[in-house]
Amino acid sequence: MRSCLNCSATTDLRRSELVSLHGSGKKEWILPLHPHLIPLLASYKASLRSYQIYPSEPVFLNKNRKALVPSGLHVIFKDVLKKAGLPPTRFTLHPLRHTFATRMLQKNKENVDLRTLQELLGYESITSTQVYTQV
Repeated sequence: MRSCLNCSATTDLRRSELVSLHGSGKKEWILPLHPHLIPLLASYKASLRSYQIYPSEPVFLNKNRKALVPSGLHVIFKDVLKKAGLPPTRFTLHPLRHTFATRMLQKNKENVDLRTLQELLGYESITSTQVYTQV
């Protein structure tokens, strides 16, 4: 599933949401996925054992077959940066969420308004979302 580390870049997930696959406060909302992610996720799901597909089971596992935690995702992200020849100290996962929001507004102005973006990001307040209009 390492090729899916860009999930955060192509969705709006926080790293804690990616490893648990539910929003902050356990809210649920629609999550847009890049078309390239659909077959990757389907392939990954097909590789899981039958008991692992239940909502109570973790979707992503670490190398010890335990539930992947946000700090583990962070370590994987830093490792991928090193392998790509990028300075791991310069990049973090959280800005990918902001990149998602900014690009969503830039590329989809006619289809995405602030309320839609607010729902996608899982923000309680529209004020938190308005920051993306300043970019």
